[in-house]
Amino acid sequence: MTDFAFPAPAPVALPIAGSAARFPVARVFCIGRNYRWQPDEPPPSALPAWFMKPASAVVAASGDLPYPPGTSDFCHEIELVVAIGRGGRDIAPEHVQDRHIWGYAAGLDLTRRDLQREAKQAGGPWEPAKAFDRSAPCTPIVPVADCGHPRQGALWLTVNGVERQRADLSDLLWPVPELVAMLSRSVALVPGDLIYTGTPAGVGPLAPGDTVSAGVADVGQFTLTVTAGRAG
Repeated sequence: MTDFAFPAPAPVALPIAGSAARFPVARVFCIGRNYRWQPDEPPPSALPAWFMKPASAVVAASGDLPYPPGTSDFCHEIELVVAIGRGGRDIAPEHVQDRHIWGYAAGLDLTRRDLQREAKQAGGPWEPAKAFDRSAPCTPIVPVADCGHPRQGALWLTVNGVERQRADLSDLLWPVPELVAMLSRSVALVPGDLIYTGTPAGVGPLAPGDTVSAGVADVGQFTLTVTAGRAG
């Protein structure tokens, strides 16, 4: 037995749909945008930017969502989440789906937008805007054996019953195999990695008391209530 200086933190894990087992989370990669936000937006000429959140930011997408400290512009971003089951480096796009993806989920990339604007203006890192506590709610992971590889179907989000975000997975500017391959050229992916694949137009602020409902067709849906106070 390893003699730790203090008790090691409990591993982060998500439920698996239809199973008593749980999916252990390794790292969280987030893709920037990846949908057209304007009808006349030209096709991208380069692969999208990406950033990371700690595994500890991942929580089950249910119940309360505490309003985080240090912001007055707390924003939602609904996304398809890819769960990696087999790692690798320099993965070919054509091998991603049949060899490396374990399952899918629906998740929120929550953002302290005011801190993100400040970081952009200063040319600084995005961690204060993106990597805070409970900033990556996620539904249970649905195994590929149950949902296949979703290439079309709605992703949507409402706040207090008013729709804010809606798109189709077929609208992804860069499809999932290309995103996974891109990441694997920069870092070696490992089992348990989650990839948040980008959000469509309509991102907006949340306030205490708001009810957020969102989902991805045939993958998962959820409802959260924004509460006052610090995320713990």
